[in-house]
This record gives sequence, structure tokens and C-alpha cells, in this order.
Amino acid sequence: MVNGRNVERRTILKAAGATAATLGMAATTGCGGDGGASADGTVTIRYAWWGAEDRAERIKKTIALFEKKYPKIKVKTDFQPYLDFWKKFNTQASGGNPPDVFQNAVGFLRKYDAKNVLLDLSEQAEAGNLRLEGFRAGLEKFGEIDGKLLGVPVGSNSMALVIDKPVYTRAGVKPEQGWTWDEFDAGMKKIRDKTGRAGDSGMYGVMYLYDLYLRQNGKAFFTEDGLGFTEADLTEWWTKAEKGVKEGVYADPKKVVQIKPKSALAGELAAGEFTWDNFTVRYSAEGKSEYALAPIPTTDGKKTGQYLGSLMLSASKRTQHPKEVAQFIDFMVHEPEVAKIMGYDRGVPATQAQYDAFKPTDPVNKAIAAYEESLVEAGVLEPITPHPSGADICESAFLRIAEELGLGKRSVDDAVKQFFTESKTALGT
Repeated sequence: MVNGRNVERRTILKAAGATAATLGMAATTGCGGDGGASADGTVTIRYAWWGAEDRAERIKKTIALFEKKYPKIKVKTDFQPYLDFWKKFNTQASGGNPPDVFQNAVGFLRKYDAKNVLLDLSEQAEAGNLRLEGFRAGLEKFGEIDGKLLGVPVGSNSMALVIDKPVYTRAGVKPEQGWTWDEFDAGMKKIRDKTGRAGDSGMYGVMYLYDLYLRQNGKAFFTEDGLGFTEADLTEWWTKAEKGVKEGVYADPKKVVQIKPKSALAGELAAGEFTWDNFTVRYSAEGKSEYALAPIPTTDGKKTGQYLGSLMLSASKRTQHPKEVAQFIDFMVHEPEVAKIMGYDRGVPATQAQYDAFKPTDPVNKAIAAYEESLVEAGVLEPITPHPSGADICESAFLRIAEELGLGKRSVDDAVKQFFTESKTALGT
């Protein structure tokens, strides 16, 4: 799952497998791998993903294992930074030349299914080339859209509140599962008053947090074919965000921009920040304090609206090697040795076999695993909200317009109207 606010900061996220530098391996051409089999029956498939050099080195090792098990399948690779990946993929897909198998995210499933790009992997699962059992917390359903299996999870993450633990302790704020937004707001004021620091980095552009808030209140950011909230809803949310900045409980957006790519949390502008749990490692790399994962605040003391998000592997509808692609995906999500190599690079492993195979020894990754286990034990996880075609454009618009609002370039009313105008165009509503 992609959080737009963190896209540009991912060079630090080794465990989260993120990037900001353009690092390329052998880019390939040709539709559907090599277009057929060689004389000895060997086929070649193309595999593309976004990520940094560290992820590339790990994936190269997993491919070597795959090719040893399947000597008649060769894998050509290509990787890019996140934004460059999708630019290139769009060009390839438009030209009828997408890679056979590629890294994907939920916001792109309906978009590329509507463009007739994605292979429905259900047939390969039924044929026994792709196992759908053994996934954690219902993740096997994550890539199912309109009855079609368009992606298979390779890792999981969920939204969390990352906190500066010593600051929270000094302020006497103790976040616990089920705490409410009222308790959160009171805690932010205590942190401001007792430590002189803003309680949080702010909630202007955190689309996935707003989605959880909406889900807590019987709505959602997206429905299957559009937005699931009104202009009045967003006005209320952004008005609260603006008020929080003025009161000093949220960090000043102008100062947050000035210290980029360092986060407001690691830069000691705020005592907490809402983000994906597997991004936690960035704060330890950037900052000097001790950081911890805290629960998402609730409306009613029970419902958090959370779900496990995931990076996925999808396949091209134009591939000439659907069986081999399915075998590749199956290997990458089930083989225990792959988990030992990848670690939490793409999130916590999606299958139980891989989860059991990799046991983190460092405090940060141990905390990530413990946090996700606590969500399962608490019973707060729900199915993910459907994302319509155009969701990726809406996410980018939400982030950009929210930043303009935070920097004083737009009023709340203007920002809300602009977002809805752009979203209606993107979603065709």
C-alpha cells in the first residue's frame, strides 16, 4: 500500500523497501517475455518493480533460487523509483508491452483492469499453479476485484501512529487500544503544554488516515465507483487540521516542508506521525530518540477502521506464459527461503509460512510484527475499501492540495472544491 506523503522520503526505508534515487537494472523489451520458448523449452518472463538498490539485491537473490527450482524459466528484471516506475509502466501498457509480472498496489487494480491490462489469476489458481491457502488475516482476498484475482499479496502493513516515546512519557500521555479522538486531542494539548512540542505532524494530507476516520463513521474514502464522503465531511476534517496548526498541537506545515526529506517526527517538530507501520524504521534512521508504534484513535472506543494493506504481484493479460508467471508468483509468496532474504522489505510477509520463516532480531522490526499481531488479536481488522479506477490520481490530488492548504496557498473551502473537482474528473463521476 502507498502513502503519498512518504513517497519522496523513501531512500531511508530499507526495511520498507523504499526509494528516491533512480537506479536501474536491465530494462527489457518485447511483449510477453521472449515471445515464446527456446529450442530446449526454456521460457523467459519479465519482472518489474519499484524499489531501491537494496531491494534489487534481495530480489536478485530470490530469483536465483527460483531459477534453480525452475531451470526452464528465466527471469529478466527491471526496477525504477516509484514515480518513474508508473510512468514507464503506463507507456508499456499503452503500447501493449507490459512486463509479464510486476509489483502492484490496490489503488491501481481497477484502473488497469479497466484498461484490459491485468490477468485474472483465478484460472491458474484452479489449475494448481498458484496456491491461495496459507495467507495471514484474510490477505488472499486482498487482490480480488469484482470476482477476479488481479493481484497476490507479498507483504502486509497497516496504519499506525508512530510516537516519540520519551516525549509521550514526559507528557504523561499513554495511548492504548480503543482510545478515542477526544482522548487523542487532549493528549496533543498535554504534549504541547508540557514539552513545548507539537503533538503530531498534522493530518492535512494523510489520505489513508482520513479513510480510517470515515470508516469509523460508516463511510469510506472510496466506494467502488467514486468518493464515499461529501464536501461537508472534508471541510470538517481540514478545518480541524487547520485549527490544530493554529493552536500549536499540530506541526507548522511551513517548517515541515523546510526540513524535508526528514520527517517532522525525527526533526523534533512533532511528537507523533500517522503512517504505515512498516515505515517505522525511517524514524530510527533519521532521528535521535526512541520511537514506538501506538494504536489508531477511535470514534467509539472500538472500531479503528483498519485493514492490512499490501504490495502485490500482478500479471499481464498479454503474457504468453501464464503458467510460468503463476509459478513465479507462487514461489515468491510461499517459499520460506524468500522470506529469509526479503525480510520486511515489502512489509510483513503475507503467508504464514514466510512469516514463520523470518524472525526479526532488531527492535524496530520486532515492534512491527508485534503491532500487526496485536491488531489481529484485538479483532479490529476489516476488509479493505474498494478503490475505483482513478484512485491513484485522487490520492495525488489529496496530498498536493492538502499541502497547498497547509502552506496558506488555499482556504479550506477552496481546497475542498478543488479536490472534488479534480476527483470527479479522475473518477469520471
